[in-house]
Amino acid sequence: MFKVYSDAAVNQKSQKAAIGILIIHNGQQLQVKSPIKAVDNHEAEFIAAINAFKKLIAVADDPDEFVFYYTDSKIVIDSLNKGYAKHFQPEVNQLLALQDQFSTVINTWIPDSQNHGAHYLASQALHTM
Repeated sequence: MFKVYSDAAVNQKSQKAAIGILIIHNGQQLQVKSPIKAVDNHEAEFIAAINAFKKLIAVADDPDEFVFYYTDSKIVIDSLNKGYAKHFQPEVNQLLALQDQFSTVINTWIPDSQNHGAHYLASQALHTM
């Protein structure tokens, strides 16, 4: 079983953005933080989710393991559940295609207070830019 968390941090004033990804498997953590180019927070959240699944694909050796994906972005979760996003359809399509590489993916919205690991990584990347 994999637990995957993603988050984005955007500073509108400086127009900088970053993502944080936390992947937990068999008690081991993989932490990823990276600056990105994004127009707004919604776009940044989709970029974080896409990058999380790209990283998961790179490290996962068994596509039949369950994947529990967590994000505090309601637009990402709602879009995945509907398979549609008015302004982010290309991102939704890409994310669904990445998720299709695993037999079971459970997408779950969590409040900010439960996404500390990914949030901290995104904030850390944003403040080191």
